[in-house]
Amino acid sequence: MIRRVSIPSRLVLALVVALSAACSRQKAAPPPDAVPVRVGTVIQKDVPLQLRNVGTVVPINSIAVRALVGGEIQQVHFREGQDVKKGDLLFTIDPRPYDAALAQAEAALARDRAMWTNADTDVKRYEDLVKKDYVTRQQYDSVRAQAEATQATVRADQAAVERARLDLAYCSIRSPIDGRTGSVMVQVGNVVKANDATLVTINQVAPIYLSFAVPERDLDAIRRHQTGGRLPVDAVDAVSGKTLSRGELTFLDNTVDRTTGTITLKGTFTNADRALWPGEFVNAELTLSTEKNAVVAPPGAVQNGQQGSYAFVVKPDDTVESRPVQIARNAPEGTLIAKGLSPGDRVVTDGQLRLSPGTKVEILPDQGQAQAERKP
Repeated sequence: MIRRVSIPSRLVLALVVALSAACSRQKAAPPPDAVPVRVGTVIQKDVPLQLRNVGTVVPINSIAVRALVGGEIQQVHFREGQDVKKGDLLFTIDPRPYDAALAQAEAALARDRAMWTNADTDVKRYEDLVKKDYVTRQQYDSVRAQAEATQATVRADQAAVERARLDLAYCSIRSPIDGRTGSVMVQVGNVVKANDATLVTINQVAPIYLSFAVPERDLDAIRRHQTGGRLPVDAVDAVSGKTLSRGELTFLDNTVDRTTGTITLKGTFTNADRALWPGEFVNAELTLSTEKNAVVAPPGAVQNGQQGSYAFVVKPDDTVESRPVQIARNAPEGTLIAKGLSPGDRVVTDGQLRLSPGTKVEILPDQGQAQAERKP
């Protein structure tokens, strides 16, 4: 036997309303979430056209000081690493053997000068006698030849005296340039030989060279811009990116290195503050020209697609549109735009993978700003 259960009409109505509401909630799609992105602003500024490469600081002059005479080192007149001027006394070699050699040469010169004076007197005397036929012509020629030989000996003695004086002067070794000394390779008491080992190396540090290489494809541009005057070269620290010093391009090599396809350049820096040091590796930035009022998009804004380069521009309602752009060139400041963007446009710099035209975006704070806000 089946029992029929009567359901109150009010309960039935409530169930119907609840089911209808549930179905409505399932059919209505939730509003899409905004995509978090970072944005930057397109600006207009002067941008330099630069060539960059790693360079090496090299001294304009590097002198290996050697002794020109042998002997014992009597005194060292400077400290290692000291700045010296041209003509400053560096080393003294024991001069006593060379003093004695000079005295001997001067004595020989005095002796032979006396002999030459006597021989010259004999020539004048025999000249009168040969005219009177008191002596033969042969005797006169013999006396004159003896006088000429004595005169030649005097000239040789004079050269020996000059050589002895020069050797004595070489006992005082002086700096040939303004520069900075390196390690001293000999000490007091050491015996050195002429033109043997290096006593000390002196590097010129002010002014100084920065040597670097650029690809040969840039050679024409460098030569073209050189016609307008000297081109500036900046020495930039490779770690901090700080500009250490500014000089000018003074040397363009006369041949391209075929093994590397590059050409060597040198910039000259006054280096009065010793910011550059011989042997140091720094970044060299050669400025060819400056592009005035260039339109620059921030780094990361321009993307490459199947249809070419494009950027997502954020509209006032925080939705984005994809805009094709034409790139002029890339620079450390960003991408120089020839066409497609205008100064003041807000463009997406990070988070483009989830975007499509019309997508709503949530603009995240700049990373530097966010870090500043997190600091107490």
